[in-house]
Amino acid sequence: MTGSPKRVAFFDVDNTILRGSSLFFLGRGMYQRGFFSKRDISAFVLANLRYRLTGTEDPKEIEKFQNAACEFIGGHNVNEILIIGGEVYDEYVSPALWQGTIEIANQHLAQGEEVWLVTAAPEDMAHLIAQRLGFTGAIGTKAEAINGTYTGKMIGKLLHGKEKAVAINSLARENGIDLTHSYAYSDSHHDIPLLEAVGNPRAINPDTLLQIRAIRDGWPIHDFRRARALKAFFGPIAARIAALGVLINPPRKTD
Repeated sequence: MTGSPKRVAFFDVDNTILRGSSLFFLGRGMYQRGFFSKRDISAFVLANLRYRLTGTEDPKEIEKFQNAACEFIGGHNVNEILIIGGEVYDEYVSPALWQGTIEIANQHLAQGEEVWLVTAAPEDMAHLIAQRLGFTGAIGTKAEAINGTYTGKMIGKLLHGKEKAVAINSLARENGIDLTHSYAYSDSHHDIPLLEAVGNPRAINPDTLLQIRAIRDGWPIHDFRRARALKAFFGPIAARIAALGVLINPPRKTD
């Protein structure tokens, strides 16, 4: 409708759009293709895990992850990494997508609303995921590139915590987006600033702290982990019931 506010749905990526870490998947794909040694990938994985497990906004841990996130693609050709990123998407990212989240995003698109990914992962990888899923765009950590080669340095700050809120506010000003009518989805309490920046915050597969906040403030919660667990539990039971039915009422033989 003409004159209606421009609404956007913002989605975190890791554990919100997909099970696991997009950056880890990219690192795994590069390692398998001989881009670096076990020592290199181990250092990156350790920084990634420490960053995710601290549960704090410790600047030192964020800096370690920040450096690891850009250094591991440093010295590599941008186009080459994008090609690998496409292969990694097909091999690792696509099978790990939370289909429930994708359905929510597609509902927003069907209503004429833009869908943006907002992630700490390199923006080039985020754009690739958004393109594959048919979303509007992506905002991520910007990796510096000179003459088509990544330098291993960042442009600006790691898109983490409050920086996500800063980023979507900037996007809103540039594109006439009404954040009070927009949506944001995340699994992590680190993204509470992102969720608070919109009028319709939503939790997907929330960690404990985000779940507490969502329950307290009445934010809707979508937990596809529970649905998956129930399916895994009841699936075998349904199969046994079906098998029992066949034993009790075996199919008639036909000539």
